Amino acid sequence: MASMSVMDTQLSQRSKFNKFSLNKNNFKQQDCNGNYAQYHSESNSDLTKDELKAVQQLRMAIGDCKLHDPRDVYLLKWLTVGSDVARAEKMLRQSLEWRRLNGVDEILDTFKPSEVFQKYFPAGEVGIDKFGCPVFIYASGRLDMKGLLASTTKKEFNNFLIWLTEKKGHATRVTSERTGKVISKCTFIFDQEGLLLSDVLYKPAMDFSLEFTKLMAAHYPDYPRRVFIINAPSYFSIIFSLSKPFLRECDVLKIKLFGNNKNEWIPALLEEIDADQLPAYYGGTMTDPDGDPKCPSKFNMGGKIPHSYYLCNKPPMAKDYMETVNIMAGAGGRKKLKFKVDIAQSVMSWEFMTEGGDIGFRVYSKDSKGHEDLFPPCRVDSHLVMEEGQVICNQPGNYVFEFDNTHSYLRSKKVRYHIVLQPSLDNF
Repeated sequence: MASMSVMDTQLSQRSKFNKFSLNKNNFKQQDCNGNYAQYHSESNSDLTKDELKAVQQLRMAIGDCKLHDPRDVYLLKWLTVGSDVARAEKMLRQSLEWRRLNGVDEILDTFKPSEVFQKYFPAGEVGIDKFGCPVFIYASGRLDMKGLLASTTKKEFNNFLIWLTEKKGHATRVTSERTGKVISKCTFIFDQEGLLLSDVLYKPAMDFSLEFTKLMAAHYPDYPRRVFIINAPSYFSIIFSLSKPFLRECDVLKIKLFGNNKNEWIPALLEEIDADQLPAYYGGTMTDPDGDPKCPSKFNMGGKIPHSYYLCNKPPMAKDYMETVNIMAGAGGRKKLKFKVDIAQSVMSWEFMTEGGDIGFRVYSKDSKGHEDLFPPCRVDSHLVMEEGQVICNQPGNYVFEFDNTHSYLRSKKVRYHIVLQPSLDNF
């Protein structure tokens, strides 16, 4: 496989964006609407007048929103993928609502990876590239996706990946503060050594990966500076062809794809990453204090997950105070539990488990104008792990907790649940 695949070269040639040089600080191209897209190489360069004007317009348009990253460069990301201010505003508002509903702004404080992720998820930050961007390595070919999906719920796995992504964003802000440079992107190395065709074709893993690819495209625009894919087997094209429709064109252009010829991918890595910022295993000079070239102190190399971690070995147990409801399969498979809230800022808490498989649920407020989601529709593996959570009911009114089994055509579900409403401590 050539240092840059034929597929990658064709994509570059067809792109409406011009090829840009890594030796330049910025590449800017006007679109048909006169707005600017920017490939930013993380220098100290200021925004151009046109970019600054667009950023200011977007900032004014979303002035009622709270941003987790108030920097101009964050708003510029949305303008890069949104083409114009109006579309960028719409996309950003949708993403901010997603962050609110999923508690993303607080996830670095509220989420703690379980042991199986800490021991067997093959990823870590190893250094910075020549442009000041943090460098992350994923030994993805050694990822036991079947084992992880059996050892955690889809919700927890999703939250872990969001947590990991937010950590990378935090790393760019820390680097910016330390260096005084505008850093908003990362460099990624995905090592596919060990990837088996059976892993690629495993449908649950494929479905989960595609869903998370969509999530990244929707909520983390213009995220990578560079993506190196190394040791890719010939059938890796299956993964890429499935993922490509969900990737933004500006991100596809940042991908450099290599086979298993080290003489091709090591020089490419060293062209953009200094040797002392790269493990010796990948062609750099970095080692652990004990001389290990893989630098396991910075990231682990994954491996097969023992069956002792599998959730099927320890299903949830119903509690004495729980109520029970049977929910049929198919179109009629919904159960709505209605609550009237009299005190603003009341807290609705729940815990439930199912017998017979996973189930969907949502929480929403309801009035004469319609309904508003407090907790968006979500399918959870509550047959494997007790599902627990809470939301704040900001205003008095009618609220609905809905179980949804319409996705199941044949299998009814028995749900054991406990839902309580309590006034917030702030009310006292």
